[in-house]
Formats: sequence, C-alpha cells, structure tokens
Amino acid sequence: MFGRLMPTEGKFFEFFIQHGELCVKGSKELVSLMTNFDDLEHRVHAIETIEKQADKVTHSALELLHKTFITPLDREDIHHLINRMDDILDLLEDVAQTISLYDIKAITPEAKRLAELCQTCCEKVLASVSLLHNMDNAREMLAICAEIDRLESDADHVMRAAMSKLFREEPDVRNLIKLKAIYELLETVTDRCEDVANIVEGIIVENA
Repeated sequence: MFGRLMPTEGKFFEFFIQHGELCVKGSKELVSLMTNFDDLEHRVHAIETIEKQADKVTHSALELLHKTFITPLDREDIHHLINRMDDILDLLEDVAQTISLYDIKAITPEAKRLAELCQTCCEKVLASVSLLHNMDNAREMLAICAEIDRLESDADHVMRAAMSKLFREEPDVRNLIKLKAIYELLETVTDRCEDVANIVEGIIVENA
C-alpha cells in the first residue's frame, strides 16, 4: 500500500530534501562565520536568506498537506517532520544573529566544535530524509538516525565541558553570559536534529 501511494504525492519527499539541503547550507555558513569573523555581517545575512528560503519550503509543504486527500505518510508525521526541520534553521539563524547582536569579537574552539557537530548533524538529516521515499531504505535510515543520536550526545559532552571551562576561566561576566547563550543555542540545534531522527524512526516503524 505504502509503495503504491508514494508516486501520487512524491512532492512531499522533494520538500523534505529541499529543506534538508538548506539546513546543510545554513550550517556550513555558520561554521564559516565562526572560522572567519572578518565577514560577519555578510555571513549573518546569508544565513537569514537561507532561513527565509526554508520557510517558503515549509509553507509549500504545509499548503500541499492541506490540499491533499491521500498522503504518502501519516499527515501528522509530515507536519511534524517539516516543522522540526524548520526549527533547525531557525536556531542556526538565532546563533548567527546572537553573535552579531552581542557583538562577540572572538569565538571559542568549543563553540566552533559545536557548530561543526551541527553541520554534521544537518548532513545526516539530509541523508535520512533523502531515503524516506522508499522503505527498502529502512535499515540505512535507521543507521543514519543512530548516528544523529550519537552526534547529539557528543554535542552534549562538548557543551558541558565548554560550560565548565567558561565558568572556571572567563573573568568577564558579560562575555560569560554571551558565550553561554551561544553554547546553549548550538547544542539545541543538535537536539532538533535528533527530533527529526526520532520522527524518521517512527515513520519507519509505521510503514516498513
């Protein structure tokens, strides 16, 4: 049944892939931002632009959902999946804007490491949703989801170590508050990627 329905509304899977590609693009821009502060405002603007593009994809997917009588996946799963993916880019934009608004002059190695973990998580999210159109890919998708879970756990460890170092070594209270906010936002990006993985796992259980 699942396989027969998929061709009728394959557009949903295209939307997932488009959004996943934008998540990867945004995460790469954030890593670049943290690598080179010389072009901060340009990077922030680029991430804002990517986030707006992703909003359009989300809107189109939800609009199609409202118009479609028979969907290839459970309607609630489609709704949750595209919205959780949108949360990822919203948070990436929040990180970039916070760095700019807080006038942070230099980023720590720990923050850069968290950004790199965000990028890897986004790449795994794209990989998982790219396979979602065919439940023959279930085993591969589950392996990718497990990898996202591991990366989120890695981000937890990095953030805890970063926080500990921050409170021990940062003498400037204002700078401590700024960096703490950045660490927390970055770690939350990986949480949202894990949310996507959990939704994908649920879809597999329901349909494989």
